[in-house]
Amino acid sequence: MDKTDLRSIIGILVVLVIAAGIAFAGSQGGTVVSGIPLFSLCVVIAIAINWLAFIPAFILKTEKFYDLTGSISYITVLLVAVSLSPIRDGRSLLLFGMISIWAIRLGSFLFLRIRGAGEDRRFREIKKSFFRFLLAWTLQGLWVSLSLAAALAAITSEYRVDLGIFALLGFLVWVFGFGFEIIADRQKSQFNQNPKNKGKFINVGLWSWSRHPNYFGEIVLWIGVAIITLPVLRGWQWITLISPIFIYILLTRISGVPMLEKRADEKWGGQEDYESYKSSTPVLVPRPPSRTN
Repeated sequence: MDKTDLRSIIGILVVLVIAAGIAFAGSQGGTVVSGIPLFSLCVVIAIAINWLAFIPAFILKTEKFYDLTGSISYITVLLVAVSLSPIRDGRSLLLFGMISIWAIRLGSFLFLRIRGAGEDRRFREIKKSFFRFLLAWTLQGLWVSLSLAAALAAITSEYRVDLGIFALLGFLVWVFGFGFEIIADRQKSQFNQNPKNKGKFINVGLWSWSRHPNYFGEIVLWIGVAIITLPVLRGWQWITLISPIFIYILLTRISGVPMLEKRADEKWGGQEDYESYKSSTPVLVPRPPSRTN
């Protein structure tokens, strides 16, 4: 066993410890099914689905259904939470509907994109190693668990509050973020499909307002989800508000912005138009362009 495998094993153990921690916090004051906290059961299911999907993925050395499995994990966990919770109130159904719509849209979008591209370059080397690839799938299980944490706490909680201003405000924030993400993704897809843009970077539409407008929309929609859950969170459940914070850190510090910025710098760094775009366009939070692209 080499050092890379050892680090991957340690990484898997760390992920499981974090998952156990969020399961403990989210389960406080929540529904118990056959002696098992429903919130904790949902976390176990999220990781189990990804471990099961890892088996054929490793055998076939493919990552093509990685993102699709993520979407399936979201919807399955939500279905379990809503189905086994003794109370299915308006807040639970609203959260279920919002997140399911998001998961179906994003999962299908990413699946079709990778099918068209042929591969996800992030996994080119990772999928060759059993433990590194398993870590990637385990991380996705954690990603699902942490992203859903606040929503799951609200759905499985024994404490209920009628829908009110927080639900309306959160829904409106979610609609804004969801719409922003969809428009940004569509604009980039249309840009890349145009043969005239081959080898060029996108700097039009929302991409003239932000270098990563789709990620901005993603972060905002999860803030909307968290706002809806605020009235019912109690005690240790407040820790589940890590959900939008986790999304922000993941996209801006780990797998999103840093990787894409590095790739863009390698491809267009030094070009006058790219350097001008980079210096005048915010990384994340949109700002009206001060120049004509």
